[in-house]
Amino acid sequence: MSHRRKSIGFRLTLLFAVVSTVILVVLGMLTGKTVQQHFVEQDIELLTGDLHRIGRVLEKVRGSADLPALLAPLEDTLAGHQGLVMLVRDADDRILYASAGVRFPPGLLERGAVSTPPRPLSWRQDAAHQARPMRGVAALLPTGVAAQPPLLVAVALDITHHEHFMVSFQRTLWLFVAAAAVSAGALGWLVVRRGLAPLHAIRHGAAGVSATRLHFRLSPGSIPVELAELADTLNAMFARLEDSFQRLKEFSSDLAHELRTPISNLLTQTQVVLSRARSVDEYQEVLVSNVEELERMARMVGDMLFLAQADNGLVVPRRETVDLAQQVRELFDYFDALAENKSLRLSLSGSGEVLGDTLMLRRSLANLLSNAIRHTPVGGRVAVRIDTTQGSTVLAVENTGEPIPAEKLTRVFERFYRADPSHHRGGEGAGLGLAITRAIIRAHGGEISARSGSDGTSF
Repeated sequence: MSHRRKSIGFRLTLLFAVVSTVILVVLGMLTGKTVQQHFVEQDIELLTGDLHRIGRVLEKVRGSADLPALLAPLEDTLAGHQGLVMLVRDADDRILYASAGVRFPPGLLERGAVSTPPRPLSWRQDAAHQARPMRGVAALLPTGVAAQPPLLVAVALDITHHEHFMVSFQRTLWLFVAAAAVSAGALGWLVVRRGLAPLHAIRHGAAGVSATRLHFRLSPGSIPVELAELADTLNAMFARLEDSFQRLKEFSSDLAHELRTPISNLLTQTQVVLSRARSVDEYQEVLVSNVEELERMARMVGDMLFLAQADNGLVVPRRETVDLAQQVRELFDYFDALAENKSLRLSLSGSGEVLGDTLMLRRSLANLLSNAIRHTPVGGRVAVRIDTTQGSTVLAVENTGEPIPAEKLTRVFERFYRADPSHHRGGEGAGLGLAITRAIIRAHGGEISARSGSDGTSF
């Protein structure tokens, strides 16, 4: 079963909204707790102050007869605080004074539970069929009678208005948090959409790349720093595509041109032969000529298949010890007759061994020697020099003759390219030798280069 993929914009928006909501919820909880704690501290401060006032009144008691007389002004003191109630008990738990209609919880009136400073206790007081929230404290306060145990005094405050305020505050706070979370999500969507605009531009630009629009490049100045590496990578990819496509076009054109000539020769020659009756010797001569052209085409096709495999990393040479000097001497024997016809001097200096495929390396050396002999004037010299230093082996094939112009030297390793077009005909090959040589050398992890000057040419 396929699942619908979520876009980056949706994921970033959702993440932004979730993070913002969590932050707002935590902030709302901390704010509500802080406000609630503020009311608790405010109530404790008020109740503690009342206990101090009550304590000063009780210090004036000199006997049992003084207590009723002092409680009356105490009642007046409490009357100034709306919702404040009080209870006074002696050591025998007799109630000496209690505000009307108030029942303190037993946990607040236990002498053993009284602490210093007073610990607040909250409860709900039933009154007129509704529960009033109360908060109170208790303390043991001494009287002016030295022998009399301290009285237990409990004071409490009706916190209904605090509770109503907190309910209203919490409602407003959470409505604000919800609205802020929705706004944060919407704002996050806008920000993400704007932030991803360069990616959309990249996508639209890349979608427009075609065989006729390979020159497209992304403008680094219009792309954020975070996407600069992506833009550079895409630009490099477009450049490689353009270069590969251009080389493919040139290769296709060159291949068609190279195959057209022998095919045309075969077709023309065959048509001429078939135009009238011929002798057996004439037919045989034509067939021999056709075989030569077909062999040339077969070599060209084989070379192109080899280069196609090399371009895709499919040429994997064997690893065996190859004596370069021995291979060069054997090739000298092979080309001896050709060199003798042009009165060329062949020489070898140095020696070296490498790990590689003997047949491949021999083929690359044969290509280099064949080119050198073919382009060396009569009476010239072809020299092979082998140097081995610090684990690196350099083999150079040098020949005397006219230098290759710099603009042509940079292209000698291209397929079907000939620095001297005059050698195109006459069985001189299809212009793939140096391209094959470079492919073989690179498959072995090496590199090949060329230089040419007044003293000759060296590969």
